[in-house]
Amino acid sequence: MPIKTSLKRASGWLYLHSPKGRSQLRGAGVILMLHRVLADDASAALPHRNELCVGPQAFERLLRWLRQHFDCVHLMDLLKDHQQPRGDSRPKVALTFDDGWRDNALNAFPLLQQYQVPASIFLSTDYIGSRQRFWWESLGETLWGSHGEGPRHTLIEALRKIGRPLPAAYFMNQRPNARSQALAGYLQSLKTLSPAALHQLTDACPAESLPQALDWQQVRELEGSGLISFGPHGASHALLPGLDNQRLDEELSRSHHALQQGCQQPLPVYCYPNGDHDARVRARLAAHRYPFALSTRAGICQGHDDPLALPRIGVSQRNASRPSLLAWRISRGGRS
Repeated sequence: MPIKTSLKRASGWLYLHSPKGRSQLRGAGVILMLHRVLADDASAALPHRNELCVGPQAFERLLRWLRQHFDCVHLMDLLKDHQQPRGDSRPKVALTFDDGWRDNALNAFPLLQQYQVPASIFLSTDYIGSRQRFWWESLGETLWGSHGEGPRHTLIEALRKIGRPLPAAYFMNQRPNARSQALAGYLQSLKTLSPAALHQLTDACPAESLPQALDWQQVRELEGSGLISFGPHGASHALLPGLDNQRLDEELSRSHHALQQGCQQPLPVYCYPNGDHDARVRARLAAHRYPFALSTRAGICQGHDDPLALPRIGVSQRNASRPSLLAWRISRGGRS
């Protein structure tokens, strides 16, 4: 294990067990940000999946660790304490999942149910119950070769034609981890493409046998368990600061309406796609009567935080499988 990783793990363990760390966490709350739970850990560990994915063994280890060190609570319970923090109880943690992936029901929920840990899933509502696809999954897996060499070469050529050729490192590395690392960086760079271009590239990828997202029947079943709550993560997953006022209001209204129709009790919490927001977006969100919103800024929830820009701590395969690394991330959030 690299020395830097060992130092982070030791630092995380010390923070969690120190009087200062325990005191700080009791006066705050930790919101964890996840996306997907894949069917196996080896797939989740590849760099182009690691940040958004965890495997079932890592996820189970995370849940056991959280129950040992925190009270695992519903998000709204944590947010109510955020408004009136109490320093005399165990630190609280709430789990959130972004996007609404189908594997949240297939792979995450059975473990959440087994350990009785509640979670909130934030849905990009246009995708729910449809065959619409998330571009980063379709492009990433096609470029990785998950759908065969023919579709991979076709997509590589399409990307070259629009002036986005893949980096040499993607072709030159035979080692899976190095090649996956090059792919991870490349996928990040594609976020600057227009939504229309990304949609066109996604259409060039093979269709999966199952939808990528949950359907409304699954949403109702998960909500009926009493463990899972649902909130909005946009309708189309558009980045809100880039929308004009009319389109922004339409995006907020469409996701709100879909959740009112599809859920018994949607959360009064908005989760910004990609974490992107600004003063205008927050003002429009307040006008739509949302008292809380989640960002992707790393940090723990403290009394002075803007309720419309609450921080979260990201969970990856790497830190879920080594929870002391997650403790280190939490400690860094406490200092920010």
